[in-house]
Amino acid sequence: MSERSAAPGGLALIESLVNTLDIETGADSLETPQGRERLGITGAGLADARELRESLRAVLLAHAGHPPHRAVTPLGTLLARAPLHVAVDERDGSARLAPAEEGPLLSRVAAAVAEALVAGTWTRLKACEAETCHWAYYDRSPAGRGRWCSMQVCGARAKMRRYRRKGA
Repeated sequence: MSERSAAPGGLALIESLVNTLDIETGADSLETPQGRERLGITGAGLADARELRESLRAVLLAHAGHPPHRAVTPLGTLLARAPLHVAVDERDGSARLAPAEEGPLLSRVAAAVAEALVAGTWTRLKACEAETCHWAYYDRSPAGRGRWCSMQVCGARAKMRRYRRKGA
């Protein structure tokens, strides 16, 4: 739904996963082989990917100051299952947390969260406050107080509802 540019670094993976479900229409791109393939999800991993997606959405809502959209498995519980290791670049000595195995989505998400924590960008990934949206977006506003994935759609709808309530 958003016209915003993709989140930086590994957060783009998380943003992409969360945005596989259009809450307003119910369309779920994980239903299609192409949608799963794009994220490296197998048919057997579909239920786990959906659980991870909704746990991530709940955290992104918390980043924006909103309660969870529904009861979910805590993200920390899921990420505890993802084996990571410290990868050290032999050329320059830089280090990072990396998935023990590159394939599993959970490990890639855990590594992306770790990267974003170090970069200080984790809390900038948020979910739109509109109840019919909750689309993930990266908040690039100077103060970090963005509320909607799109000012032209979700923001405009919210402001119009507020205007109508005042006029009624």
